[in-house]
Amino acid sequence: MTHRTMRDFLSVLEQKGMLRRITRPVDRMWEPAALAKWMYQALPAEKRFGMFFQNVKGSDIPIVTAALGANTAAYAAALDVEVDRINDAWVGACRNPVPPKVVDKALCQEVVITAEDVCLSRLPIPVWTPGKDKGPYITTNIVTRDLDTGIQNMGVYRTMVRDEATVVANLTPGRQGYANMLTWTGKGKVAPIAWVIGAPPAVHLATVAQLPYGLDEITIAGGMMGEPVPVVRCKTSDLLVPADAEIIIEGEILAGEMDLEGPFGEFAGFMGGGVPRPVVHIKAITHRTNPIYYGYTSQMPPSESTTIQSLTNAGVWLKNLRHDLGEIAVTDLFVDLTFGGMLGHAIIAMKPGYPAHAKKVGRLLADMSSIKRVTVVDDDIDIRDHTHVDWAMNARYNPARDTVLIDDVNVPINMDPSLRSDTSQSTRGSKVVCDATLKVDAGTFSLPPKEIMMKALDVWKEIGLPAFEIPKRARLRIEGS
Repeated sequence: MTHRTMRDFLSVLEQKGMLRRITRPVDRMWEPAALAKWMYQALPAEKRFGMFFQNVKGSDIPIVTAALGANTAAYAAALDVEVDRINDAWVGACRNPVPPKVVDKALCQEVVITAEDVCLSRLPIPVWTPGKDKGPYITTNIVTRDLDTGIQNMGVYRTMVRDEATVVANLTPGRQGYANMLTWTGKGKVAPIAWVIGAPPAVHLATVAQLPYGLDEITIAGGMMGEPVPVVRCKTSDLLVPADAEIIIEGEILAGEMDLEGPFGEFAGFMGGGVPRPVVHIKAITHRTNPIYYGYTSQMPPSESTTIQSLTNAGVWLKNLRHDLGEIAVTDLFVDLTFGGMLGHAIIAMKPGYPAHAKKVGRLLADMSSIKRVTVVDDDIDIRDHTHVDWAMNARYNPARDTVLIDDVNVPINMDPSLRSDTSQSTRGSKVVCDATLKVDAGTFSLPPKEIMMKALDVWKEIGLPAFEIPKRARLRIEGS
């Protein structure tokens, strides 16, 4: 069972030494984001940490960022699993969804602010690319609902603060939040929408999963938590939101009302321009007593958003391949920690059963996901060790024989910087599948047999050479020698 609240998780993270409290006063307009950028750009992954800004100038609400996705260890702590069980946890949650439970009283509604009292500046909403973003952005989960089916969706859609009571939400055509909105506005109705800030960790992480249309992410979060997620009805609409969240912002979208959203720092590391997006009128803000403001930090990878999207969707796609498509030869799947909902590099480990099996599996993943590059290796490769994967590419991959190019991929030009041009607003992208599995017997590894290597390890320890843990790469090679 994972943590019931964000606060439970932050307490555990702090006990593990992976959360830092910053007591110095900070300016939300630039300091939290810039400090987070330094952490991701300068520190090795294992030394990163969640950032808890206790003293925000002009606000009595602290800001937390990077706690869910500081690194793989923090992410595993959010799910309360060991690092090597992250994929297993997602496969289990996707195979065993648990519907939410509606409650009447909720922590997220201890304080209720409505009508003319709504004032977004009461919340310490940061600017995430200081000096370049158009203004403060809400970076968290959004809840929408299909008018016809009643099924809700949760997704991460960045939201630009326009003034005290209106925002511009990046509800992008082709995504479920946009489709849900149209079921209302297409009939001339007002579309309800809500932002969930500081939800239980499983809810945040399930929200970034790329799931089939019509599957409510809150049920996957329930599967991860091992029990129904408590939800409560919003004060100004019938949307159901996580009851144990820190803050809820409730709004409504009127048909046809648009404004420019952006520029904003994109996940691929470049600034995105302004595009017309729906205006949302904020109708209520509810929150816990003494709430915590949580926001994802993204922009230049690696970042929190790329870390959590990579680790979440690796488990989801592993489930898709093994249990939905029947590719039981697939043993593991990893996505490099730069995947931000599109692009990215996925590495599949498998036991190929027949010629070109690896290429088939690679194409399946490329076709069903927004991954740009897929590398397939044998299951004797540690797919989380780039040195081992590079060795497989050197020793088992023949570019002329083992490359599959997939062209005519429709990619929004603002999402893939490699497609940008001065004359076109949209173009076709492409994907590549590299089959780095063993196809011919290349002979035995150039390592001594296992018994000699283990005897040498005893000698190593006896003469007092530096202690180390045997890397998975070395274990796999020694077993194969």
